[in-house]
Amino acid sequence: MSDAKNVSVIGLGVMGGAIARHIGEAGHTLTIFNRSPSRIESWRAVNSALDARVATSPADAAEGADIVITCVGNDDDLADVVLGPRGVFRSLRKGGVFVDHTTVSARIARQISVEARDLQVHCIDAPMTGSQIGAEKGTLTLMCGGRKSAIEAARPVMEAYSQRIVHVGKAGAGQTAKMANQICIAGIVASLAEAVRFAQASHLDMDRVYEAISGGAAQSWQMDNRWKTMNADEFDFGFAIDWMRKDLGLAMDEGRGLGVSLPMTALINQFYADVQALGGGRLDTSAIIKRLPRKGIK
Repeated sequence: MSDAKNVSVIGLGVMGGAIARHIGEAGHTLTIFNRSPSRIESWRAVNSALDARVATSPADAAEGADIVITCVGNDDDLADVVLGPRGVFRSLRKGGVFVDHTTVSARIARQISVEARDLQVHCIDAPMTGSQIGAEKGTLTLMCGGRKSAIEAARPVMEAYSQRIVHVGKAGAGQTAKMANQICIAGIVASLAEAVRFAQASHLDMDRVYEAISGGAAQSWQMDNRWKTMNADEFDFGFAIDWMRKDLGLAMDEGRGLGVSLPMTALINQFYADVQALGGGRLDTSAIIKRLPRKGIK
């Protein structure tokens, strides 16, 4: 492709691995790195048709790259791979673009942006929504914080794995938008769980109830995709309760800094803690229903 870029992807988990695949398939020159070598080998086994250079460190991954993309675990992980002694910013060239898709605090996103500015590197905090399915299909939504020029520079690559790219504001704004997203999801899933248990206890035909209420104001993505699976006690759909609790914790920390009260978020976070205590931390977020007893249900 005439506009091919040298792109490095750091972090080959469920989301990052799919992103790297889409970038390679789009014809860009791909470099990959993961701190756990086993994930590199797993990715290469599944994507054997793609030619990807394996870097020895984040700094090595950034050497000669036009764009570096990270998708790691948390603030500490991100700080290590970007700002550490063998981090991305040790070697990313002036004018290069750094894109982070990790869900982290707005504080670390702003800190990295300041470091990038001093190095004359474009920087974007771009957490994602769309779940594992969206990553696999290349239909993610990206909430981008940073300068417009940075986002436009990265857009041709980001379009390989996303269907919606929204510039929501300055550095850190992508992360705070993602927090708002998670607050909404948590509230919807919690109320959906109660509705499912209520309908079950009433001995209603669950398919008919869904048909009746999903076409009106109660409709949501969660209802369309989780009503039937919650009713069937199926909870293996990618985004784990452990990760949702991390995200809600970030939102509550940011809320405290803003002086904003988030009572529903705090309550639902505790509900998720209850499910963790039952051993359900790695289950999908819809497993919040497991803390509600199945009254009168065979």
